[in-house]
Amino acid sequence: MTQHEKAISAVTWGFMMALTVSQVILSLFLYNRPHLSVIRNAGWIILWIAGLFGVIPTFTFRKKGGVAKGRDYSHTTVLVDSGIYGVVRHPQYLSFMLINLGLLLIAQQWLTTAVGVVAMVLNYQIMVEADQAGIEKFGKDYLRYMEKVPRMNFLAGVIRLARRRQSE
Repeated sequence: MTQHEKAISAVTWGFMMALTVSQVILSLFLYNRPHLSVIRNAGWIILWIAGLFGVIPTFTFRKKGGVAKGRDYSHTTVLVDSGIYGVVRHPQYLSFMLINLGLLLIAQQWLTTAVGVVAMVLNYQIMVEADQAGIEKFGKDYLRYMEKVPRMNFLAGVIRLARRRQSE
Protein backbone atom coordinates (compact mmCIF):
# COMPACT_ATOMS: atom_id res chain seq x y z
CA MET A 1 0.00 0.00 0.00
CA THR A 2 1.42 3.39 -0.94
CA GLN A 3 1.48 6.30 1.50
CA HIS A 4 -1.36 7.90 -0.47
CA GLU A 5 -3.47 4.73 -0.22
CA LYS A 6 -2.75 4.50 3.52
CA ALA A 7 -3.84 8.12 3.97
CA ILE A 8 -7.08 7.50 2.04
CA SER A 9 -7.69 4.35 4.07
CA ALA A 10 -7.16 6.27 7.32
CA VAL A 11 -9.61 8.96 6.21
CA THR A 12 -12.15 6.30 5.21
CA TRP A 13 -11.71 4.57 8.57
CA GLY A 14 -12.08 7.85 10.46
CA PHE A 15 -15.17 8.84 8.51
CA MET A 16 -16.74 5.40 9.01
CA MET A 17 -16.07 5.58 12.77
CA ALA A 18 -17.47 9.12 12.95
CA LEU A 19 -20.63 7.95 11.19
CA THR A 20 -20.95 4.97 13.52
CA VAL A 21 -20.57 7.17 16.62
CA SER A 22 -23.09 9.60 15.09
CA GLN A 23 -25.48 6.72 14.52
CA VAL A 24 -25.13 5.66 18.17
CA ILE A 25 -25.90 9.20 19.35
CA LEU A 26 -28.80 9.58 16.91
CA SER A 27 -30.20 6.24 18.04
CA LEU A 28 -30.18 7.41 21.64
CA PHE A 29 -32.02 10.62 20.77
CA LEU A 30 -34.38 9.14 18.19
CA TYR A 31 -35.20 5.94 20.05
CA ASN A 32 -38.91 5.52 19.65
CA ARG A 33 -40.68 2.80 21.65
CA PRO A 34 -43.92 2.66 19.61
CA HIS A 35 -42.14 1.32 16.51
CA LEU A 36 -42.16 -2.35 15.61
CA SER A 37 -40.89 -4.15 18.70
CA VAL A 38 -40.01 -7.36 16.81
CA ILE A 39 -37.63 -5.40 14.57
CA ARG A 40 -36.26 -3.47 17.54
CA ASN A 41 -35.63 -6.71 19.45
CA ALA A 42 -33.87 -8.19 16.42
CA GLY A 43 -31.64 -5.10 16.46
CA TRP A 44 -30.70 -5.73 20.09
CA ILE A 45 -29.84 -9.36 19.31
CA ILE A 46 -27.68 -8.22 16.40
CA LEU A 47 -25.87 -5.78 18.71
CA TRP A 48 -25.03 -8.62 21.12
CA ILE A 49 -23.73 -10.74 18.24
CA ALA A 50 -21.68 -7.73 17.07
CA GLY A 51 -20.08 -7.64 20.51
CA LEU A 52 -18.92 -11.23 20.14
CA PHE A 53 -17.49 -10.59 16.68
CA GLY A 54 -15.71 -7.54 18.09
CA VAL A 55 -14.13 -9.18 21.14
CA ILE A 56 -13.27 -12.76 20.14
CA PRO A 57 -10.68 -11.73 17.50
CA THR A 58 -8.53 -9.94 20.08
CA PHE A 59 -8.03 -13.19 21.96
CA THR A 60 -7.54 -15.20 18.78
CA PHE A 61 -4.85 -12.85 17.45
CA ARG A 62 -3.02 -12.77 20.79
CA LYS A 63 -3.07 -16.56 21.02
CA LYS A 64 -2.33 -17.53 17.41
CA GLY A 65 -1.03 -14.43 15.63
CA GLY A 66 2.58 -14.40 16.75
CA VAL A 67 2.15 -10.96 18.30
CA ALA A 68 5.36 -9.73 19.96
CA LYS A 69 5.15 -9.11 23.69
CA GLY A 70 4.05 -5.56 24.41
CA ARG A 71 2.62 -5.02 20.92
CA ASP A 72 -1.01 -4.37 20.01
CA TYR A 73 -2.96 -7.55 19.20
CA SER A 74 -3.37 -6.46 15.58
CA HIS A 75 0.38 -6.66 14.88
CA THR A 76 0.34 -10.29 13.83
CA THR A 77 3.30 -11.98 12.24
CA VAL A 78 1.42 -15.17 11.37
CA LEU A 79 -1.64 -15.55 9.15
CA VAL A 80 -4.44 -16.60 11.48
CA ASP A 81 -6.94 -18.84 9.69
CA SER A 82 -8.52 -20.75 12.56
CA GLY A 83 -11.09 -19.99 15.21
CA ILE A 84 -13.31 -17.09 14.19
CA TYR A 85 -10.86 -16.41 11.34
CA GLY A 86 -11.70 -19.84 9.92
CA VAL A 87 -15.29 -18.63 9.50
CA VAL A 88 -14.94 -14.99 8.33
CA ARG A 89 -11.83 -13.06 7.31
CA HIS A 90 -12.82 -9.78 8.97
CA PRO A 91 -14.85 -10.45 12.12
CA GLN A 92 -14.15 -7.06 13.68
CA TYR A 93 -15.19 -5.14 10.58
CA LEU A 94 -18.25 -7.38 10.41
CA SER A 95 -18.86 -6.35 14.02
CA PHE A 96 -19.04 -2.69 13.00
CA MET A 97 -21.45 -3.53 10.20
CA LEU A 98 -23.63 -5.46 12.63
CA ILE A 99 -23.57 -2.50 15.03
CA ASN A 100 -24.79 -0.25 12.20
CA LEU A 101 -27.49 -2.75 11.25
CA GLY A 102 -28.57 -3.28 14.84
CA LEU A 103 -28.84 0.45 15.49
CA LEU A 104 -30.92 1.14 12.42
CA LEU A 105 -33.28 -1.68 13.42
CA ILE A 106 -33.51 -0.38 16.98
CA ALA A 107 -34.09 3.28 16.14
CA GLN A 108 -36.23 2.73 13.04
CA GLN A 109 -35.69 6.30 11.88
CA TRP A 110 -34.71 7.44 8.39
CA LEU A 111 -31.70 9.44 9.63
CA THR A 112 -30.14 6.57 11.60
CA THR A 113 -30.79 4.31 8.62
CA ALA A 114 -29.10 6.69 6.18
CA VAL A 115 -26.07 7.18 8.43
CA GLY A 116 -25.83 3.44 9.08
CA VAL A 117 -26.01 2.49 5.40
CA VAL A 118 -23.24 4.94 4.48
CA ALA A 119 -21.11 3.63 7.35
CA MET A 120 -21.67 0.03 6.18
CA VAL A 121 -20.63 0.90 2.62
CA LEU A 122 -17.44 2.53 3.90
CA ASN A 123 -16.80 -0.43 6.18
CA TYR A 124 -17.08 -2.80 3.24
CA GLN A 125 -14.55 -0.68 1.36
CA ILE A 126 -12.24 -0.97 4.38
CA MET A 127 -12.64 -4.77 4.26
CA VAL A 128 -11.58 -4.81 0.61
CA GLU A 129 -8.54 -2.69 1.49
CA ALA A 130 -7.73 -5.04 4.39
CA ASP A 131 -7.75 -7.96 1.98
CA GLN A 132 -5.28 -6.09 -0.24
CA ALA A 133 -3.07 -5.43 2.79
CA GLY A 134 -3.29 -9.13 3.71
CA ILE A 135 -2.14 -10.11 0.23
CA GLU A 136 0.79 -7.68 0.49
CA LYS A 137 1.75 -9.02 3.93
CA PHE A 138 1.22 -12.77 3.46
CA GLY A 139 1.22 -13.23 -0.33
CA LYS A 140 -0.06 -16.49 -1.78
CA ASP A 141 -1.00 -17.83 1.65
CA TYR A 142 -3.52 -15.01 1.99
CA LEU A 143 -4.87 -15.62 -1.51
CA ARG A 144 -5.50 -19.27 -0.56
CA TYR A 145 -7.09 -18.08 2.67
CA MET A 146 -9.40 -15.80 0.67
CA GLU A 147 -10.52 -18.80 -1.39
CA LYS A 148 -11.36 -20.81 1.75
CA VAL A 149 -12.93 -18.20 4.02
CA PRO A 150 -15.54 -15.59 3.03
CA ARG A 151 -14.91 -11.92 3.72
CA MET A 152 -17.92 -11.42 5.99
CA ASN A 153 -20.64 -13.98 5.26
CA PHE A 154 -20.78 -15.85 8.56
CA LEU A 155 -23.29 -18.48 7.42
CA ALA A 156 -21.28 -19.33 4.30
CA GLY A 157 -18.18 -19.47 6.49
CA VAL A 158 -19.76 -21.95 8.89
CA ILE A 159 -20.89 -24.14 5.97
CA ARG A 160 -17.45 -24.02 4.31
CA LEU A 161 -15.74 -24.84 7.60
CA ALA A 162 -18.05 -27.81 8.18
CA ARG A 163 -17.34 -29.08 4.65
CA ARG A 164 -13.57 -28.69 5.13
CA ARG A 165 -13.72 -30.62 8.40
CA GLN A 166 -15.90 -33.28 6.84
CA SER A 167 -13.46 -33.82 3.97
CA GLU A 168 -10.45 -34.13 6.32
